[in-house]
Amino acid sequence: MQDLSFKNSSRLLAGQRVPAVGLGLMGMSEFYGAADDAESLATLQAAYDLGQRHFDTADTYGLGHNEQLLGRFLARLSPAQRAELVVASKFGIKRQPGRYEREIDNSPAYIRSACEASLQRLGLEQIGLYYVHRRDPVVPIETVMQTLAALQTEGKIGAIGLSEVSLETLQRAHAVHPVAALQSEYSLWERGAEAQMLPATAALGIAFVAYSPLGRALLSAALPPTQALSPDDFRRILPRFNGEAGEQNRQLAARLAELAAQWELQASQLALAWLLNKQPHLLVIPGTRRQSHLRSNWEAGALTLTPAQMDALDRLFAPGVVAGARYTEGGWVGIESQRG
Repeated sequence: MQDLSFKNSSRLLAGQRVPAVGLGLMGMSEFYGAADDAESLATLQAAYDLGQRHFDTADTYGLGHNEQLLGRFLARLSPAQRAELVVASKFGIKRQPGRYEREIDNSPAYIRSACEASLQRLGLEQIGLYYVHRRDPVVPIETVMQTLAALQTEGKIGAIGLSEVSLETLQRAHAVHPVAALQSEYSLWERGAEAQMLPATAALGIAFVAYSPLGRALLSAALPPTQALSPDDFRRILPRFNGEAGEQNRQLAARLAELAAQWELQASQLALAWLLNKQPHLLVIPGTRRQSHLRSNWEAGALTLTPAQMDALDRLFAPGVVAGARYTEGGWVGIESQRG
């Protein structure tokens, strides 16, 4: 059994050192079935009490509900406590209620209006890290960065982030104004970022924030069959959870669970520890609505895997082994990074 007694490792994000394990809030509002605000608020408090200081939301999650929920929690904290946090939010995705399909808006006027609305919902004077959630190719990234730089000068945002962009976009953006963080999907289940974006962010001194680090819970070994998920759970439509691809991927997850049991860890801890041991400039934001998963995720930040363990996981989840696309066609709108 590995020793988990030492402190969760910390890494630089938006000018602050925060624990490498943060919290993604998306599932507290939609996409993964019904949520309970009281339970979510209790989970946020429990995460804070554990020591988590990085909370990730977006204006599109629950069409504003997610930011409002986080705002309710932040209101409980003192100014000094809030100053310890990196609160990250995002703009750019516009959806209709009840619809997964989206359109993207990166226009300067929209960026400003979205920022003001997010500040109001969060109850903050400044958003610590503000991401371009998805890219609209019609608007030059230079224009986007100039608008965000102005918001930073005005004190409305603390740092600028990009999400799911190409290497070219990242380089052009960083030439205009420093990019503090790049957020993209990265996990044992999705390793496309290793080709270009992870080396590039490391070279440029940009934090890499991995979302869906547990493969949308498949790597936790606790996910029920796809057909048993809630009718409004968006994983029911994702190619990687269905048909032959879904069966193949569940077999991989079962093998991960076997290795974890062999090493006296939970599968989710092993998946998170692999990420954090592999990339020293990386932070993870696993999402959970319930307190039951918080501590095991948190403890993953204190794990050191051996070279043999890392090699076994690298080989089991070699690039190309996971079957199926990670999004439906509608989900790819605004994503510049490699399809997979």
